[in-house]
Amino acid sequence: MALLLRFVLLCGVADFARSLTIINPEQMIEKAKGETAYLPCKFTVSDEDQGPLDIEWLLSPADNQKPDQVIILYSGDKIYVDYYQDLKGRVHFTSNDITSGDASINVTNLQLSDIGIYQCKVKKAPGVANKKVQLTVLVKPSGIRCFIDGSEEIGNDFKLKCEPKEGSLPLRYEWQKLSDSQKMPDSWLPEMTSPVISVKNATSEYSGTYSCTVRNRVGSDQCLLRLDVVPPSNRAGTIAGAIIGTLLALVLIGCIVFCCHKKRREEKYEKEVHHDIREDVPPPKSRTSTARSYIGSNHSSLGSMSPSNMEGYSKTLYNQVPSEDFERAPQSPTLPPAKTWRMYSCCCVAKHVFV
Repeated sequence: MALLLRFVLLCGVADFARSLTIINPEQMIEKAKGETAYLPCKFTVSDEDQGPLDIEWLLSPADNQKPDQVIILYSGDKIYVDYYQDLKGRVHFTSNDITSGDASINVTNLQLSDIGIYQCKVKKAPGVANKKVQLTVLVKPSGIRCFIDGSEEIGNDFKLKCEPKEGSLPLRYEWQKLSDSQKMPDSWLPEMTSPVISVKNATSEYSGTYSCTVRNRVGSDQCLLRLDVVPPSNRAGTIAGAIIGTLLALVLIGCIVFCCHKKRREEKYEKEVHHDIREDVPPPKSRTSTARSYIGSNHSSLGSMSPSNMEGYSKTLYNQVPSEDFERAPQSPTLPPAKTWRMYSCCCVAKHVFV
């Protein structure tokens, strides 16, 4: 009897548990960066589910470095979205009437940080149900650049390269020839699905326009490349011209440096000579000083002469004084007052003696 009662109770709990059901299966969704991801969560309830309706979406980040985060919540006929800062303003319910059985959400402007497992939980007591959706965000190939690595000359070896700026792996490449016969050389066929085509012993038949298309699971991008295989150029003449041009440039630079250095030396020399003239050359000797010295030296011998020969000596002395010393105006600067008075006294003595 006890076992039968226990079986009945278990069956009743199971019926209650199955009363609320999410009809969407668990799935994986891949979207490109910048797009909008639709995460479905549709449910049904039974007559036994009489409690208030609560809906909760959680995110388990892919790096497993953070705990589960609530990103949006419905409870008590209200919606709450300010839970997860990284998704703020980018997540919302798709239905205007959630009680009708649609708790699906949209995540807009997808970023790589949005990658993870999203879980929808629906509760209407006594019924409870949940489903998980794995979201993967991929980057479309973009910024494709086609270029030639090497010299496009007949007989040369070079490479055709196709490089995307960004794009989630795995990437698939496809080369095509768009001009002329649109037939790719047979030697290139093994590399038609690789990012690099190695060209050996190039011929003029390889010339034309080529395209490279890069694809992944969420998008594709393409670039064009123009290949012109030309005869070899005169490399010796080009090298000689480059060498001559370099030498002429060096000679010109040397001349400019030499002229500037010479001019600076001349200016420096002129400044030094001018400075030496101002400091080392003494001023010209005064004519008045010469006359004064001459008179003073002769006046010192007057005291030893007698009156009998004074007259003859004075005439001789007078005639020996250079006339130009008294007639010409002195060329030296004005003497200080003390020296002027001394000169004047000497002149007066000489005049008195001569008279």
